[in-house]
Amino acid sequence: MAALIVKNGYVFDPLNEINGEVMDVFIKDGKIVSGLSEAEIKDAKVIDATGKTVMPGGVDSHTHIAGSKVNSGRFMRPEDHYKYNKPKTDITHSGCGETTKTVYLEGYEYAQMGYTTAFEAAVPPMKARHTHEEMRSIPMLDMGAYLVLGNNWFMMRYLKEGDMEKAAAYISWMMRAHKTYGIKCVNPAGVENWGWGENVSSLDEANIHFEITPREIIKGLCELNEELGIPMPMHLHANNLGHPGCYETTLESLAIPSKIKARQDLAVEWAETKIDPSRDRSIYLTHMQFNAFAGTSWRDFESGVKPLADYINKNEHVVIDSGCVPFGNATCMTGDGPSIHDIAVLTGGKWSNCDVDLECGSGVCPFTYLKNNPVHSVQWAMGLECLLLIDNPWQAIMTTDSPNGGPFTKYPIVMSWLMSNSFREQTFDECHKWANDRSELGGVDREMSLYDIAILTRANPAKTIGMVHRKGSLGIGADGDVTVYDIDPTKLDVNNHEELIRKFSRAAYTIKGGEIAVKDGEIVSLPNQRTYYSDITVDETAEKAMLADVKEWFRYYSIGFKHYPTPEKYLTNPTAINVNTEK
Repeated sequence: MAALIVKNGYVFDPLNEINGEVMDVFIKDGKIVSGLSEAEIKDAKVIDATGKTVMPGGVDSHTHIAGSKVNSGRFMRPEDHYKYNKPKTDITHSGCGETTKTVYLEGYEYAQMGYTTAFEAAVPPMKARHTHEEMRSIPMLDMGAYLVLGNNWFMMRYLKEGDMEKAAAYISWMMRAHKTYGIKCVNPAGVENWGWGENVSSLDEANIHFEITPREIIKGLCELNEELGIPMPMHLHANNLGHPGCYETTLESLAIPSKIKARQDLAVEWAETKIDPSRDRSIYLTHMQFNAFAGTSWRDFESGVKPLADYINKNEHVVIDSGCVPFGNATCMTGDGPSIHDIAVLTGGKWSNCDVDLECGSGVCPFTYLKNNPVHSVQWAMGLECLLLIDNPWQAIMTTDSPNGGPFTKYPIVMSWLMSNSFREQTFDECHKWANDRSELGGVDREMSLYDIAILTRANPAKTIGMVHRKGSLGIGADGDVTVYDIDPTKLDVNNHEELIRKFSRAAYTIKGGEIAVKDGEIVSLPNQRTYYSDITVDETAEKAMLADVKEWFRYYSIGFKHYPTPEKYLTNPTAINVNTEK
């Protein structure tokens, strides 16, 4: 592979505190380097980025693009596919789907926006093989996946018994067995109750059979996460999500790990950065917007983002992603089965539900967010509040919880709202008046810069999930993932939001591992992708004792034990990250 030079661009690399400096970026053997020899310069490909914006490749730390629930969404949304389709080209497959896209289209459309990395946000252990099969078919993107453990029978049993050694061994074995990356916790204790037609309504309500509370599960998983030195914080989907007043439960949940110190123990060679690349948060709240409903019913529904943002502004242990709502079609899909059932009851639309043996569950429901709907209009405002009311952008990540708030292809619209107060004001004029009356957004005149956008979509997602050794920066040793946008920062007019959306939607160049993948918004090559997972070291004796328990209880599973783990052959370029090596 020839060396590559991205020349004379305005570079935004927050992890190296580079804010729009005109400079060159050098890539050799797929990695960022400090420079090239004269001979290498002579043979190098050169991209003239004069008058353009240069950032690291985009990193999406929370998206739903692979696995059984996504496939259920595809089955349930035929209209989503015949109304939105793309023809094949000489090097790409055809694809379809606006919110529940086919796997090929997912990779292409992420790359066209300048993204090179995306992590699947929820994998039931028993469905891991299927998830990896789909991830393997998503072109161009480097990927990883989070393992759903918040209602797992073994986890609840060990946490209730206080057997933290076996609990740690179980997490370690499960991550290796299913080739997953971090811990996901969805409606802890509540999803198990949903298997019996129930839920939990507070953090201190014990579930049936296991008699463990959401508070105990959140605390236990956060402690274990840091004891094991896992790359990312415990990833929380809080209880009571999607119900008026749920912000109070979320606020209480965020306080649970406030005294737990972040500990990240990775055997990696970090890329060079000026900012400490290791994570410093002990809880990662997902799709904050959906966890921030205030009011006592849909009649007095309003935004509860401000009290959550006020708490986050005073507490450094929390990081969030936003779960923005850009209006239009969406497909709600989550491991929180009862919340999806409640949406289906409200809308009267299609609904599917699944219970996954001893592990978790899920639900899927097609949805459309309308500007003239009072609740939807407030949700739009809330998603932007999640990013604009949190003072420190290093505690926030921009997402739509794709496809729950809307498909990831609407990220350019969200970026433009964040950068342009006039665009937000125009949208207020198009929305139901509740958007202004029942949120704080109308009084916010903050406009984010390109540097802020680079933090929200590159630097902080990578830092939060422990990928700065390869992603999120243009430091020496990082992967040669670079995005060039045809945006001149010296001539940027944020009031021209249509042009801003167009330019964020179609990168001038997307470079993946030193290979030009996208030019002028079109796919020109298909660089190799890889899959990351955590290989966690624990005491062998504890693991043997734990496995004896697992095998004893495996008679309750619908598959045999030998078919449970996911072999590496299901992964593309499997890349293990050694974790907890100091122990």
